[in-house]
Amino acid sequence: MFGGIDPSLLIAALIIASVPIILAAIGELVVERAGVLNLGVEGMMIMGAVCGFIAAVETGSAVLGFVGGAAGGAVLALVFGVLTQFLLANQVATGLALTLFGLGLSSLLGQSYVGIKPPLTGSVPLGPLADIPFFGRVLFSHDWVVYLSVAAVAAVWWVLRSTRTGLILRAVGESHDAAHALGYKVVRIRMAAILFGGAMAGMGGAYVSLVRVPQWTDGITAGAGWIALAIVVFASWRPWRVLIGAYLFGGITVLQLNLQAAGARIPVEYLSSAPYLITILVLVIMSSGRGKAALNAPASLGQNFHASR
Repeated sequence: MFGGIDPSLLIAALIIASVPIILAAIGELVVERAGVLNLGVEGMMIMGAVCGFIAAVETGSAVLGFVGGAAGGAVLALVFGVLTQFLLANQVATGLALTLFGLGLSSLLGQSYVGIKPPLTGSVPLGPLADIPFFGRVLFSHDWVVYLSVAAVAAVWWVLRSTRTGLILRAVGESHDAAHALGYKVVRIRMAAILFGGAMAGMGGAYVSLVRVPQWTDGITAGAGWIALAIVVFASWRPWRVLIGAYLFGGITVLQLNLQAAGARIPVEYLSSAPYLITILVLVIMSSGRGKAALNAPASLGQNFHASR
């Protein structure tokens, strides 16, 4: 115990707090590696949160709740994809509109579900591993989504690094005109990436409403989508760095709550505001082409593609 804080409980809580950000960020990383900048992650997350919550309550199954959350995020991503890839709308403006739309629609859909408890998402039974001192609580006492989030990072890393699919995706993100000249279907590839990103963000939102805060309230994601966007940039579009960045941000969130509970004299507002201040800074950097180049962003990031050009 350090100052009344149990380190094993702190690390376990850190891992849980990071799951929604990991899922949303790894999905957005794939989208951006394909050359698309979707600022609607927050909107997709909160739609996933409300759709997942409704699905879980109505079916009595937490697993179906996560499926519903992924579907909710993917549907909103589909709207973004149609507007930006087929109608060639501005990606930044469309993403921001998507967030506002998601926040409003989720509030409407969730009105009759306030105060209801969702079905429990139980821990994975790992037997004797969960009884190991310290490490059992930290590593082997979580629900299946925690392990899925780490597996998703590993899978994206492997696909981008070692498969033909990953090579084509990266080629589209670096130069969509060159990829088109080689015969690749740029719009189709980008739409697939956008739908994947939406499903992952929706699943992250569902984790918030079903596990982290097992209830529905308006604005339940509390800016997690913006933090996910910032983490993708911090990670220089590399999957394993996304995992590290999410744990750092999750650690700040959990630490400020524990410091407050332990009666620390440090104003907790400093720690609680840090992720959002850093997010604002990253988004400012992203708004300048020079900043994107310095961060080694995909060369075609945010640029619309039309085959007739």
